[in-house]
Amino acid sequence: LIHKQIPDFESTTVLCLVKAGSRYESEEQRGLAHFLEHMFFKGGEKYQNAKEVATAIDAIGGDFNAFTGKEYAGYYVKCANEHLDTASDVLSDMLVRGQFKDSEIEKERGVIIEELNMYQDTPMYQVGWNFENLVIGDQSLGWDTIGVRETIMNFQHKDFVQYYQDLYQSSAIVIAICGGIDFEKAKNLVSNYFSDLNNKTPRNFPVLKDLKAQDPIHIQEKKTEQAHFVLGGKSPAARQDDSYAAKLLGVICGGMMSSRMFLNIREARGLCYYISTSTDEFKDTGLISTSAGVDLNRLLEAVEAVLAEYRKLRNELVNEDELNKAKNFLLGKMKLRLEDSEDLAHFLGRQELLHDEILSPEEIAQKIKAISAEDIQSMAQKVFAPENLHLAIIGPFAEQKPTIQELLAQA
Repeated sequence: LIHKQIPDFESTTVLCLVKAGSRYESEEQRGLAHFLEHMFFKGGEKYQNAKEVATAIDAIGGDFNAFTGKEYAGYYVKCANEHLDTASDVLSDMLVRGQFKDSEIEKERGVIIEELNMYQDTPMYQVGWNFENLVIGDQSLGWDTIGVRETIMNFQHKDFVQYYQDLYQSSAIVIAICGGIDFEKAKNLVSNYFSDLNNKTPRNFPVLKDLKAQDPIHIQEKKTEQAHFVLGGKSPAARQDDSYAAKLLGVICGGMMSSRMFLNIREARGLCYYISTSTDEFKDTGLISTSAGVDLNRLLEAVEAVLAEYRKLRNELVNEDELNKAKNFLLGKMKLRLEDSEDLAHFLGRQELLHDEILSPEEIAQKIKAISAEDIQSMAQKVFAPENLHLAIIGPFAEQKPTIQELLAQA
């Protein structure tokens, strides 16, 4: 249990985080973690179907949802303080006494297939998944969380039960309660509603293999009205000493409206509508990449423009004003997020779940403030080195691959 009281708040978030993300899946289980997340909302013993679950939360004016990531899944309810017993009752009934009925599995199978179709028809999403698979390789951390059509169509009741029993253990669960209630109330909620969680040893965290791509370019041939690409590579894992330098590098590169990518590629050259640089951190690796959607006839120009910005960051120190702007951007966004009880619960719970240690916002701020321009350049020289770069593209470009390869070789 992680608890943080926020004085004068009249609402509270109860968030359950579980080490049961998609990277725990085998080849035959691809998509099972995400499918299981959907199945919890089909009811337990007390709230026996999706209507009863939704009605119970709607009747108290609450918000509830869930998500499945690579390393963990999360389930939360946010409601007025006086309704927390109802919220916890619904959440625990789902997670402790889920039924996974065959009839509901069949109905939800269709829902998830349509979700898969939606993503596959949205190249700006799919190209990001292609990039992750390209860089990380054919292993669970590199697979799409939603899974593949073949496995989604084959899952049966026993598969959900087995995955649940393997991973949904009390030692692999953090319950974060943040908002307007004190610790005694939070402790009583967990004691009253979550004491029946399984308490066996969960499955071990999967070891990441170093699978270097033989070809750093992946082109998904598709007739599109726009070229979508992601260009980047591996970066530090979460909690490594230089991970904050990577975060700041991502912000400077393309993480804000006044970043280099946005000003130099969108505003100055009109090459794209969307462009951004992001960093993703896992326990044992990370990713940094720039994604954009451009005119079909300007793909090579856009890729070269991104590579040019990477070269500048490798070769030149950022100035003090730009570095301080990026630091203030990160610190300001952190403060804004932590004013919301849901985001605060996630901030605290994720750290406890994955790292067994919670850094305060003040401690994180100190680490960010300590980063120098030399740290940024050193990080750029590592993560934007030509041998670290990978490029994923969706569009009608298979015949242009030799030209694209030559361009990337000159990075």
